[in-house]
Amino acid sequence: MDIKSHTHHISQQYNQELDEIKTKLSEMGGLAQRQVNDAIQALIDVDAETAERVVRGDDEVNDMELDIDEECIRILARRQPAASDLRLVIAVTKAITDLERVGDEASKIARQALALSGEGSGSPRGYVEVRHIGGHVSRMLSDALDAFARLDLELALRVVQTDKTVDMEYNSAMREMITFMIEDPRSITRALNIMWSLRALERIGDHARNLAQYVVYLVKGEDVRHETYDEIQEQIKDDN
Repeated sequence: MDIKSHTHHISQQYNQELDEIKTKLSEMGGLAQRQVNDAIQALIDVDAETAERVVRGDDEVNDMELDIDEECIRILARRQPAASDLRLVIAVTKAITDLERVGDEASKIARQALALSGEGSGSPRGYVEVRHIGGHVSRMLSDALDAFARLDLELALRVVQTDKTVDMEYNSAMREMITFMIEDPRSITRALNIMWSLRALERIGDHARNLAQYVVYLVKGEDVRHETYDEIQEQIKDDN
């Protein structure tokens, strides 16, 4: 995955520096997505080995954030970028923060998988919801990263819209889990593990939405982080 170049500079070194942060962002995004997918699978399969690998992998995500952040700071200090180049550097610094938090949420899901594995077999309630919502947020994250790479406004808007669906499904799943706990108090501990995992998935969807909104900032120069899908769509139409 490669983000389109914004400006071609006389300085080949400058071009390489910009390309480097794009490449590293792509690598970090790929790692974060693997962490999410592995964490979801570990939870559904109650796979302690995979869950432990996800928890250990969070350090690598953190290290990548620090490395890219340092690169961006160096570019800001040495090159004093302007216009689209400045927006790119700023968007990358924001994107790596969201990806680091995606890694944190994946680690939380993996820890719930470890807790469930320690409890042995139990009710499978909630696993269908985890698989369904997990599939949504995994695709959101993949699409958001692709939209960032290709500066694809249409795909970015689709991610923002999907986040609304995830929020509704999350709220529905939480109500079902609460009802389940009331009906069977013996299930409370396991149900809470699932609920914390669902919450982590909802947060991953939020971070994917943030990544998609940065695409609008890159292309249009407009900060739309606190605007609704309809407002963003209308603003893009007005700019055209």
